[in-house]
Parts: sequence; C-alpha cells; structure tokens
Amino acid sequence: MELLAGLFNYWVAIVLMMAGFYVVIAQGNLVKKLVGLGLFQGSVFILYISIGKVQGGHAPISSELVLVYSNPLPHVLILTAIVVGVATTAVGLALIVRIREAYGSVEEDEILSQEQAQEQEQEQAQAQEAARTPPPQRPESAPHGDQ
Repeated sequence: MELLAGLFNYWVAIVLMMAGFYVVIAQGNLVKKLVGLGLFQGSVFILYISIGKVQGGHAPISSELVLVYSNPLPHVLILTAIVVGVATTAVGLALIVRIREAYGSVEEDEILSQEQAQEQEQEQAQAQEAARTPPPQRPESAPHGDQ
C-alpha cells in the first residue's frame, strides 16, 4: 500500500492523461476537444513536476547542511510549457470562433457534412460546365502544295 501511495502523483497523471485523450477522441464538439487537450496538457505538467521532485530534496541553494537537492529544470520547463499551452489554447479558441462564423456550428459532423455538400456542388457545377462547352476545334492548316 505504501508503494501505491508513493506513486500517487503518477497515477493521477495517468488518469488525467487518459481522460483528456478520451475527450479528444470521443467528442465531436471542437470546444470540448480543446478542453480535452488542456486536460491532457495538465497531466503532462503534473508528470514532469513529479519527476523533478526528489524525496527529501531541497531547493538547489548552496548550503553546508543540505546534501540532497531537487532538480529545478523540470519546473522551469513546465513554466515555459504553461505559457506555450495558454497561447496555443488562445489560438485554438480563435480558430473555433472563425469556424463558427464560417459554418454556423462547432460540431465536427456538421462541419464535415457541409464540406462534403460544397464539394458535391462544385463537382456538379464543373460537370455541367464541361457538358455546356463544346470540345475545342482544331485549326485548319493550309495545304502544303500551295507554297
């Protein structure tokens, strides 16, 4: 039981990661997919922060009384990843707003059906245009004997 309690952070990260992955795969709503990506991202943050913590470790400040230090690099990298994650989420939300303006929906199935309908209309228009225009005629060439 003590081993399980010692790995609690890792289990939480795995459960959150799988929950976020499930939301991304199972949902058709683009906003929900973005929330799932945020959940997945948060689980990765927890995982890296958990890896950076050393049992009994202290902040890496030089002291004669401290023998074990925790690595600060994962924490610094996660701060950078949080900033990048927030910026990526903002761009994703902006794209979702533009998609909603263009298609009137944020549901993936509705957007795909509208795209397929537009492609079919374009193919029909091209087929009708091809049927209306006569084939190109060859230019008549001058007889060779008149030169």
